Amino acid sequence: MSDLFSLAGRTALITGGSRGIGRMIAAGFISQGAKVYISARKEVACRQTAEDLGCIALPADVSTMEGMKGLVSAYGEHESGLDILVNNAGAAWLAPFEDFPEKGWDKVMDLNVKTPFYLTSLLAPMLRATASTDRPAKVINICSIDGIAVNPQETYPYAASKAGLIHLTRRMAKTLIADNIVCSAIAPGAFASDMNIAARDQAEAVAARVPAKRIGTDEDMAGAAIYLASRAGDYVVGATLTVDGGVAYC
Repeated sequence: MSDLFSLAGRTALITGGSRGIGRMIAAGFISQGAKVYISARKEVACRQTAEDLGCIALPADVSTMEGMKGLVSAYGEHESGLDILVNNAGAAWLAPFEDFPEKGWDKVMDLNVKTPFYLTSLLAPMLRATASTDRPAKVINICSIDGIAVNPQETYPYAASKAGLIHLTRRMAKTLIADNIVCSAIAPGAFASDMNIAARDQAEAVAARVPAKRIGTDEDMAGAAIYLASRAGDYVVGATLTVDGGVAYC
């Protein structure tokens, strides 16, 4: 039981790992002994975060197939197998219903749904290389409570993409478990980040609308991710863990 949440001896790759939720998860994994690689589109930020946390930077734009293949190739120069993949890179777009731009729709849907699917597929051989019945490999998709409950903001493709990713997680899990790869998801609520600027800049106002009366902390997100990535989460297959202080269900 003392090793239930340990990640010692495991490798992890986290997309969108230079800031926000990705950085929270990276820091948590490192604290539990994992060897962590982070990827982000902005090279300077990616390398700075890696230096700050003590992990390895693999800058890449995973919004394109070329970028995804480049990331897989870069990771393959360091490791022959992968224990934990966190599909965290994402985008949001806010615009009125009648004027919503197609480019905004496509950008959000591609990065939030297409990328987790294809990146997992491209990395599947490396996940299989480490996976076993006794220690399955893990894929964790970062979704959102906006895929569960309706947000009043006009972020149409974001809500649709996160709802889609929740269901895609279940479908991927059904296929991957045959290879001892456990796929699950986290649906965060209000965490301070560049994507959730309201939680970042208006924390007290946002917290007042949360049943737990606060926004999420780094430890809240790290704890959820560590649970799913470690031995503790080996039997959690296809599920989405809601980490939102009660917003979606209370």
